Amino acid sequence: MISIDRLIQITQRFQFLEAKMSEGGGDIAALGREYAELRPVVEQVAAYRQLIDDIAEAELMLVDPEMKALAEDELPDLKARLPEVEKALQLALLPKDAADARPAMIEIRPGTGGDEAALFAGDLLRMYQRYAETRGWSFQIIEYQETELGGIKEVVAHVKGEGVFARLKYESGVHRVQRVPETESGGRIHTSAATVAVLPEAEDVDIHIDPNDLRIDTMRSSGAGGQHVNTTDSAVRITHIPSGIVVTSSEKSQHRNREIAMQVLKTRLYDMERQRAHDERAASRKSQVGSGDRSERIRTYNFPQGRMTDHRINLTLYKLDQIMQGDLDEIIDALIAEHQAALLAEMDT
Repeated sequence: MISIDRLIQITQRFQFLEAKMSEGGGDIAALGREYAELRPVVEQVAAYRQLIDDIAEAELMLVDPEMKALAEDELPDLKARLPEVEKALQLALLPKDAADARPAMIEIRPGTGGDEAALFAGDLLRMYQRYAETRGWSFQIIEYQETELGGIKEVVAHVKGEGVFARLKYESGVHRVQRVPETESGGRIHTSAATVAVLPEAEDVDIHIDPNDLRIDTMRSSGAGGQHVNTTDSAVRITHIPSGIVVTSSEKSQHRNREIAMQVLKTRLYDMERQRAHDERAASRKSQVGSGDRSERIRTYNFPQGRMTDHRINLTLYKLDQIMQGDLDEIIDALIAEHQAALLAEMDT
């Protein structure tokens, strides 16, 4: 049952924000963010309340002989729309992840499988690059270490755009691949894996870092990497001593490297805090769309059969070529729908 009092409170808060912004008072950026978040909710509230009013008005018309025929004609259509409008409102009222609107850092590393795992990590990188293109997002590689065979030892990319973390967060976990490696003369299928971590970008207000907790080293870039790595002394490595987190950046500008490395460090520390809070919540209940644990196997890409299986929701699609070309919306939409269904079930209990 949807609480009318709650709907009134939401509408009143939206009206307060609207008035405050028109006055030009307060933190305009913060007010604007909350206003933008509430607007689609208020639109659904208005649609729901209008439909309830229309149904009530039609029912009153039933007692008027002159209007009864019109009411009998309208009521079935109005009541038929009610479940759909209620569902849309319930989805709008679901608790939001505060990080959903943020840019994200995506980190990809090979797991078990040696060279084949590193090559698969490269395939995943290209898959996400293409997906970002289809969404109109920017995709900037900020750390890239390549193997001699052209695979990836590690890659960190910064993704910006509308709804980046809201969609990419479901990619965190272990991705498994089953295929015949190019170096395999016997035609045997090998199983390899790569780990993906998607972290919401931290804002300055999220994390305070004591400069005394940092060790900053300047070093010469080295190793394979082609255009992504230079051989100057500009590379920067920052170690956060309390957590043991180490981040590096290898752009041409040493000043820019410090900025990038600090942003990555803040993002990882912010993610640690989010994971700690998540683990506390998960102790009492487990999300139906996986646990969020990055050691969890979430997906298998089977090349001989041309299929992808997402193990969290038992979804299998036989269009692996398109998926590897960045066609991820069907998978991500299904994961979001399952997550919303789980939240709705919790609200009903």
